[in-house]
Amino acid sequence: MIPPPVQSWFVQNNYGSVVSARPVAGGCINNGMILESASGKTLFLKTNHQAPADMFAREADGLNALRTGDGPTVPRPLLWGSDFLLMEDLAPSPRQSDYWMEFGSRMAALHAHTSPQFGFAHNNYIGSTPQPNPWMDDGFAFFAEQRLGFQTQLAYDSEWIGIADKTRLEQLCARLPNLIPAQPASLLHGDLWSGNAMTDSRGASALIDPAAHYGWAEAELAMTALFGAFPEAFYRAYEAARALEAGYRSRFPLYNLYHLLNHVNLFGRSYLGQVQAILSHYD
Repeated sequence: MIPPPVQSWFVQNNYGSVVSARPVAGGCINNGMILESASGKTLFLKTNHQAPADMFAREADGLNALRTGDGPTVPRPLLWGSDFLLMEDLAPSPRQSDYWMEFGSRMAALHAHTSPQFGFAHNNYIGSTPQPNPWMDDGFAFFAEQRLGFQTQLAYDSEWIGIADKTRLEQLCARLPNLIPAQPASLLHGDLWSGNAMTDSRGASALIDPAAHYGWAEAELAMTALFGAFPEAFYRAYEAARALEAGYRSRFPLYNLYHLLNHVNLFGRSYLGQVQAILSHYD
């Protein structure tokens, strides 16, 4: 179960041999386990023998980019290959009493890291779906083409959606400048739902499983509400640390079309009704 390069890494880095591997539940795409060494140190290992060849390398890129020092804790990637990623063990502890306030302020600090362009140094993945990140000057074009447009075409090619919904999505993309305020390109985690919101060994906020890129901060916040909103303390702390345009929550469904379309592409038509309901709102 443990890739030979991982076993060698443990020995070469004075951890000693791996003496136990404890599976960790929660992932729907990859397998996770806590590895304990003869020296008592632990690390986290993700494996997936069906992963795209560069998926874990791109995840390592994202983890390194998010280790800004002022954002949430992010585990340091240590070794990766085509079917595994070895990283620091966060050793999660129970949440601190001010966890959600601290999380909100740290996400605001992360989003304060900006780029003159939208995109990222590499294409990567959202779940197991490719996520194109070409550098672009225009955030509206980036979201229309590389986010909604890309997922729409995947769903259409796979026959998850028909020509009518494809046309509605394309028409909505053309209207984005009238529906969304201009925003800078912020450093984003990219897949910020509750399952990726963790704690570190101190019980403070931590992030895992990124789909990192520079994009709209409002789009990142939108995903926090897709599968049950984060507590209000998170949003209040974020807004206190970083100003947001009025009515930003009213735009959440529009941004979340990206993630819902991705869920259609990953899991099928059970998510199509939510996509169509949002489209109906903007028709």
